[in-house]
Formats: sequence, C-alpha cells, structure tokens
Amino acid sequence: MRRDRGMSKITRLVTAGELERLPDDGYRYELVEGRLVRMSPVTFDHGRIVLRLGFLLSRHLEKRPGGVIGTEIGFKLASNPDTVRGPDIAFVRSERVPASGGHGFFEGAPDLAIEVLSPEDHASEIRARSEEYLASGVLLVVVVDPGKKTVAVFRQDRTTVMLGSRTDTLDLSDVIPNFHCRLREIFE
Repeated sequence: MRRDRGMSKITRLVTAGELERLPDDGYRYELVEGRLVRMSPVTFDHGRIVLRLGFLLSRHLEKRPGGVIGTEIGFKLASNPDTVRGPDIAFVRSERVPASGGHGFFEGAPDLAIEVLSPEDHASEIRARSEEYLASGVLLVVVVDPGKKTVAVFRQDRTTVMLGSRTDTLDLSDVIPNFHCRLREIFE
C-alpha cells in the first residue's frame, strides 16, 4: 500500500480534477476525502509480488477474456469531497471498461482491488481501506502480506477468508471466472 505517513502541505481540500493536473514532482498521490496523501516508493518484495500476481492474472485473461487488469489506476470512489484510490492491481469487467480508452480517473470502483502491504502499514489502516473499497462498490478486495506470506480476501457480504499455507488456493472466480492460484505461485 506504501503510504507516506505525512500529509501533503496543502491544507485546503483538493478535487480529483486538481489531482489530475498536479505537476509531476516524482511522487504519486492518492486523494482521501479531498486530502492529498503522498505514496512512498515500494519495497523490492512489494514490487516483485505485484508483478507476479499481475502476470498470473494477465495470463489467465489472455485465455479467458473478461475484463481489463491494470496497476495503480486512479479510481474516483467518492465526490464532495473527492476520494481517488490507486490499488496496486485492479480488475474491471469488460462491460464496464470505458469505450473512449478511459482518459482521466476511472469514475467508480474497480470490480477487484488488490493491495500488497508495505512494512509500515497498520492493521487498522488495512481494515479501513478494505471497508472503504467494499462500501464504494468493489466486489472483492485482496490484501497480500509479503512479510507473513499471507493473503486476506474480503467480499461484499463481509466474509473474510485468510490464506496462509503455500498450498492454499486464492480463488477469485466470483469476479474473474475460473481464476485461482496457489499461494506459492504468488510468493515464489
């Protein structure tokens, strides 16, 4: 999730449009209820796991098209004040992909949001972010913990599945039909 603990020096509320027009200062930002949150660079394990899981999902979708997968896409989850989140990996079903190619932030939530934890992330922040995603319409939230080599799956019905064995299966078939993989495929 790689969030910088310090808030930006901007004290007034910022809109999603203003966030899109910010000059490139070498950092990435999310917008939480109109407040800019600077994202710190990711760790080696974080980047490796995002790429590995993205590869597994992309390979699956090449054989069974059903939507688009991407990394760090901005999703406008709320307005007035605006909230824009950029999950590490997101999936949007084909029927929801913008015909125009999607200029600007995606209006609404992805169908699937995957976050890979950073060492400084706190359990309360993770729970709050997962609840925010679900409340905004995300069907499935996956939280990967590289340090513990665990995966938590949060569903709209508020059930949570914890996976912790290398032989456990991550099953995302309720959002991406027929997708499942063993945890060892993610963490190898």
